[in-house]
Amino acid sequence: MHLDYSQFPAFLIACAVVVLTPGVDAFLLLRTSMRSGTRAGLLALAGIHTAAATQVGLVIAGLGVVLARYPLVLAALRWIGAAYLLYLAATIARDLVQRRGAVDHAEEVVADRPFRRGFLTNITNPKMLLFSLAFLPQFIGTGDPSAQLAALALVFLALAALWELAIVLAAATLGRRLRKPGVTTALDAVCAAVFLTMSVGLVV
Repeated sequence: MHLDYSQFPAFLIACAVVVLTPGVDAFLLLRTSMRSGTRAGLLALAGIHTAAATQVGLVIAGLGVVLARYPLVLAALRWIGAAYLLYLAATIARDLVQRRGAVDHAEEVVADRPFRRGFLTNITNPKMLLFSLAFLPQFIGTGDPSAQLAALALVFLALAALWELAIVLAAATLGRRLRKPGVTTALDAVCAAVFLTMSVGLVV
C-alpha cells in the first residue's frame, strides 16, 4: 500500500476552506446544542457523520460512480433532502407560532431523536456524495487510488468532526447563558430561514 503525501498540504488547505464554510449541518448542530444541550448535540453530530461516512464509503467502494451515472437516483435524493429541510424549517416555524402564549416545548421537539435528525439531514443530501467524487480524487497523486482515497476521506471527516464538535461544545455553553426568549426566538428564525433557503437551493 503506497501513499503519496505530496498533495497533502494543498489538501489540508482545501479541507479547511470546505469545513469552515457553514452549511445545514452546522446550523442543525448549533440550534440543537443551544436548545437541548451537549448530549443532544453530540447525538446529532454522530448521526451526521454516520451518514457522511456512509456516503464517502460508497465513493471509495466505487458505488458512488455508479450512482452518479443515474440522474434519477440523485434527483430523488435531492428532492427527498429538500423535502426534509423544508420539514425542519416548517417544524421550527410551527414552534415559533405555538410558543406565543403557550408553554415553551421547543426543547422537547429539538431533542426528539437528534441522531436520526442528523443522519437524515445528511444522508438525503447528495452534495456529500458528489463532493467526494469531485474533491477527493484531485489529491490522489501517485499513490494507490483506493488507499489514498480512504486516507484522504478519514482526514477530511476527522477535521470536519473536530470543527463541528467545537460548534456543539461552544453552542451548548452559550445556550446555558443565552437561553432567553429573545435570543432563542432569533436563533430559531435564522435557522428556519437557512433551512428553507437550502431546501430551495437543493431543488434549483
